[in-house]
Amino acid sequence: MTEFEKMVSGQSYQALDTELRQLRACSRMACAKFNQHPSQGNMKHIKRLFAACGSAVLESGFQCDYGVNIHVGEHFYANFHCVLLDAAPIYIGNHVLLAPNVHIYTVNHPKDAEERRKGICFAKPVHIDDDVWIGGGAKIFPGVHIGKAAIIAANAVVRYDIPANTTYYGLD
Repeated sequence: MTEFEKMVSGQSYQALDTELRQLRACSRMACAKFNQHPSQGNMKHIKRLFAACGSAVLESGFQCDYGVNIHVGEHFYANFHCVLLDAAPIYIGNHVLLAPNVHIYTVNHPKDAEERRKGICFAKPVHIDDDVWIGGGAKIFPGVHIGKAAIIAANAVVRYDIPANTTYYGLD
């Protein structure tokens, strides 16, 4: 099994693997080309990366790890400086809005320092259902599922699943 296959299946993987480093380099190049001139014409650089991309508008400053694990529905909007770390799949539904500086993380690191030194990581998918609005500066952690029409407040840290039609302020 390749490190990429381990990564997307949720197993521990070696993040310093040559293939993964090359995939990240390609993603960074595509994001750089897009961010240099973030127009609809330049969306081609992002759409080539994503596993699936409906109608989407991304503002400048967009970054992702690989892109190949990002699935975006129709009418998706990501405001300035959004970051999607997609070591595992990120599924984003229709009519989803990300305010500036939203970060979505699928990757995590072991608690054991020795394993971290070796570059070991693991990842869990993130699911964001239709009609979700995520406020500025919010952080979505690995493995989280945000239900339909939920609202995530600005600067919230989302570590657990959020039910549909609720507003989450990040105060656990």
